[in-house]
Amino acid sequence: MESAITSKGQVTIPKAIRDHLGLRPGGRVKYFFHPDGSVVLLPKRPVSVLRGIVHPARPPVPLDEMTEAAASGASGHPKHR
Repeated sequence: MESAITSKGQVTIPKAIRDHLGLRPGGRVKYFFHPDGSVVLLPKRPVSVLRGIVHPARPPVPLDEMTEAAASGASGHPKHR
């Protein structure tokens, strides 16, 4: 696939590529330059799309246990060892 560059430096991204990247009108793209001279175009996504992709290695600690641990640490006398 290829596109022409207008006199204003604008390029139309072919529909197949827009569909593949999930680009919609008003969307934004980022460009990355590689040492070999190639350029990669990727869709700019909001940080919210990352929500849920990393899962904790262990279950969360209950609030009462955190409070107890903080109190023990602050007093200098741990209840458990």
